[in-house]
Amino acid sequence: MHNVVAHLTDGTLLKGTIGNFRPKTPRFQLQKRDGGDAVSVEVADLKGLFFVHDLDGDSANRSRSDADRVGLGRKVEVRFKDGETMSGYTNGYTPTRAAFWVTPADPGSNTDRVYVVTSATSEVAFLD
Repeated sequence: MHNVVAHLTDGTLLKGTIGNFRPKTPRFQLQKRDGGDAVSVEVADLKGLFFVHDLDGDSANRSRSDADRVGLGRKVEVRFKDGETMSGYTNGYTPTRAAFWVTPADPGSNTDRVYVVTSATSEVAFLD
């Protein structure tokens, strides 16, 4: 099971766990952290699916965007339509793909990787 935070385009956050995530499927089941019934999440409604180490996170932590990491692809800055930005690395971004994976630039981040839905972005810029 993987700890995830599903950021929906309407601003909703869903925290919980998922089993095997298959990017090409239109929906997935998320077991909410409170132990209630699992919810079905439509990939089309996602901004991003954040795979995290700890569901509580650390609100005081400010992720570094200047860290250089090797072997994770090209460095990118992702700007979402809601104004949030994140820096990281990707091997799979092309504007015509429905989604792509990003590994955060900060090796100390609570987020391990993010499945970013391209339609939820306003800009993706390569930084190298």
